[in-house]
Amino acid sequence: MNPTKLLTLTATLLLAGQAPSFAQTSSTWNNRQCAVVLTYDDAIDVDLDNAIPALDSVRLRGTFYLIGSSPVVTKRLPAWRQAAQRGHELGNHALMHPCDGTLPGRGFVTPDNDLSKYTVSRAVSEARVNNTLLKAIDGKTARTFAYPCGDLTIGGVKFYDQLKNDFVAARGVTGGLQKPAEVDLTNIDSYMINGQSGEYLIDLVKKAQQSHTLLVFLFHGVGGGHSLNVDLKAHRALLRYLKAHEKDIWVAPMVEVAEKIKAYQQGSTSK
Repeated sequence: MNPTKLLTLTATLLLAGQAPSFAQTSSTWNNRQCAVVLTYDDAIDVDLDNAIPALDSVRLRGTFYLIGSSPVVTKRLPAWRQAAQRGHELGNHALMHPCDGTLPGRGFVTPDNDLSKYTVSRAVSEARVNNTLLKAIDGKTARTFAYPCGDLTIGGVKFYDQLKNDFVAARGVTGGLQKPAEVDLTNIDSYMINGQSGEYLIDLVKKAQQSHTLLVFLFHGVGGGHSLNVDLKAHRALLRYLKAHEKDIWVAPMVEVAEKIKAYQQGSTSK
């Protein structure tokens, strides 16, 4: 390109605010096009039997949101500790996984674990107890939270407001791709996966690459083990794509990505 035209184009982009925006986004995403976070909920056997071995085979790391009362946590503590040692995040999915039983489709909620019958202080206390358990497993103090069933409130009060100092961020269940400035660290968007194909998963990643945004996957079962499930073949196809394009895609646990976003947002605010 003619040098004069190049200077003109650069000036135009600067005036439009596009050049700084891309540079800042790239820096936040560890100098890559986008960030992808792989999250797995509920502390189930297939996390340890299928998901973690698949991630380890391509040297990618994910976030596993553990329910403290899950028998899979109790019975397989050494395996969870080994997963943390290999760089996977053990996130907090509450001690008892309470969900609001008054909402439609919540017939699975028991009276003891009905969030609508909780007090805010009980929800906060149980989340903190689960943090203590997780620290005993992995020795870490920084981690993220995931809302059980995506429920944010108790009696109209956002209980996480009292937990902001206990976590780096919290993940929700609403699908969306977001740039660093758009991310709500108290309720990060995620795409819940249930039966979609490998092509669908990869297409989401390609959209994140094109838009320079954050993409969070929310998995439950991987090759079975849960009513919400992703096929092993589809999951494997996603991991292979991410690995093949790791120079362009930052794949990291939620806690690391959230810390980058937090630093970016605090820096933008102070300017």
